[in-house]
Parts: sequence; C-alpha cells; structure tokens
Amino acid sequence: MKATGYVRKLDALGRIVLPKSLRKQLNINEGDSIEMFIDNEGNVVLDKYVPRCTFCDNVSDDMVEYKGRHICRNCLNEM
Repeated sequence: MKATGYVRKLDALGRIVLPKSLRKQLNINEGDSIEMFIDNEGNVVLDKYVPRCTFCDNVSDDMVEYKGRHICRNCLNEM
C-alpha cells in the first residue's frame, strides 16, 4: 500500500479528519458512508461505502432497502 504522508490525531470521540485531497481522490463527499475494515496484512482500509444486493452482491442505483438489507430489483422480481 502506498504511503500518502497524511498523519492525523484522533479527537476525544475517536474521530479523524480526512484531508480534502484524499476525499476528492476517493470521491467521498459530505454525508457519504465510509466502509472500514482490516485487510489480511493488518492495514486499516477506508473506502466509500457502496450498498450491494444481499442476495447477488450486485451494485445498482435501483436498490430497495428492507429491514436494513439492500435488494436489487432483479432479485426482488425473482421473489
């Protein structure tokens, strides 16, 4: 993973500020959700969250949310 040179401190609530240039590079805007996970090498990975269909893992702009789950129209029509 490439080092970017950004160093930030956590505030009292555990928050960090992502630099504007990093947000722009990741196409992250105010109000967007961020997905966080640890990869196999132990690195913390931040990425813009994109909802996927619970059943087929498809990414679509035409998702329906039901009980906290995202379902694409194709899977919904098959039910």
